[in-house]
Amino acid sequence: MPPKAKAAGKGRAPAKRKLAEEFPPGEVLTDTGKKSWKLGPPVGKGGFGLIYLGMNAQTSEPSENGPLFCELNFYTRAAKPDLIQKWLKAQNLKQLGVPKYWGSGQHDKAGKRYRFMVIDRLGTDLQKKFEECGKRFPRKLVLQLGLRLLLLDIGPHVHAVLQVYLVDYGLAYRYAPDGVLKEYKEDPKKCHNGTIEFTSIDAHKGASPCRRSDLQILSYCMVQWLCGRLPWEDRLQDPVYVRDSKIRSQENISEFLSQCFSTQDKPAEIQVFVEEVMSLGYNDKPPYERLRSILQNGLKSIQAKDDSKLEFTPVNGEPTLPKTTKRKKAADKAEESVADGSPIKKTKPSKKTGGFLLFEVCFLLLLEELFVLSGSSSCFLTFLLQR
Repeated sequence: MPPKAKAAGKGRAPAKRKLAEEFPPGEVLTDTGKKSWKLGPPVGKGGFGLIYLGMNAQTSEPSENGPLFCELNFYTRAAKPDLIQKWLKAQNLKQLGVPKYWGSGQHDKAGKRYRFMVIDRLGTDLQKKFEECGKRFPRKLVLQLGLRLLLLDIGPHVHAVLQVYLVDYGLAYRYAPDGVLKEYKEDPKKCHNGTIEFTSIDAHKGASPCRRSDLQILSYCMVQWLCGRLPWEDRLQDPVYVRDSKIRSQENISEFLSQCFSTQDKPAEIQVFVEEVMSLGYNDKPPYERLRSILQNGLKSIQAKDDSKLEFTPVNGEPTLPKTTKRKKAADKAEESVADGSPIKKTKPSKKTGGFLLFEVCFLLLLEELFVLSGSSSCFLTFLLQR
């Protein structure tokens, strides 16, 4: 087992991969099941490809790029509608926060081959909500999100207006193939994989992701949602600085949280949660029920409960930004055009898909029994309004 605070050698962020060229609206793709999918305009751009409107959400990238292949492997192994339903029935659950996989394939154009995948189109992303709330979430909401992400299930609240989904599994990883846990090994070529501000210390050192990695990322997210900014966000272009800052925060959690909550009271449950997570060894099985209990006790301490309401309200009376954006209006108009076949006005994709790369793939608690996957893939939290 590795020393918990040992810094790896100096490393660089992974090289950027070449994105796919933009396809024109109306391009028809055929998946391996012979289903055809008509593209609308691109509505977003991630680290590995473009996302287009259509009858469903779609992504494409050059076939030589690896992340979509990895993501397809996850979706075909774990997210087909029949597999999800079978697992939900076995676990006596009614909802799982993973988009359904509907098809994939390769598309040839101008001498190049592109991979594509079709999944559910969901709703808005958490970054928009974060910005609308002045880049701080209420304490109750953060604890609710933490509880949902520990299971990716909305529990008994299946009639909640907003459901939480975790998407983008481009670097999902099987941490225990055939039930055998991976050994800790640092690889300089893999240092700093993931979204720099949230990625785990293991990922910074080039080690394969594990269960504690996911929980570290969730911890960083919850702290940022509460205080608005992590201490290392002023130098995100320097991955070694970010790594060393996270190692120092692990060594002195109280000081780390004092930097984050300098003008506020430190939420006691967050400190206990982070301490529990940072004490884990590389191959330790996390105490999921204990972690859930910590967050539930936090709700009780503020006379709240994990009800069906995810309330995105500003903290301390801060103004709420307008909810309707130009991109949303354009996307709605484009979706109507795709459906009725009318011409579509070309739009530029946003620089970030969904607006915010949140944190790595969290396959926790019951999910590990099904997927045996843990990840270091940047991903999005999105919300689907029930229709």
